[in-house]
Amino acid sequence: MTKTLPKTLLAAAAMLATLSAPAFAKDAAPERKFTRDGQTYVYTMAVKANRVVISGRRYPSGSAFQFTVRGDQISGVSGGEPVSFTVKGAQAKLTPVALASR
Repeated sequence: MTKTLPKTLLAAAAMLATLSAPAFAKDAAPERKFTRDGQTYVYTMAVKANRVVISGRRYPSGSAFQFTVRGDQISGVSGGEPVSFTVKGAQAKLTPVALASR
């Protein structure tokens, strides 16, 4: 595990924990961003079947990440490293609003 990986996990968990309904409004831009620990995360989200897929890049390094959210489980790849962690109610926080905006 690299030194930046724990920060990435914390940032992803923070992102999932703080997303709110307005973030998925129809008139919202498809690309979103937030900054944490000096890193800027630029991402998009898509609802696919029974999961939410979050894809983007972390700057200034430009490292790619992609997370799949199913239930409370988040898994994927960040900066070429596999990651997996749990955020209570993660998909429930993302899916209802995302589905409504289709």
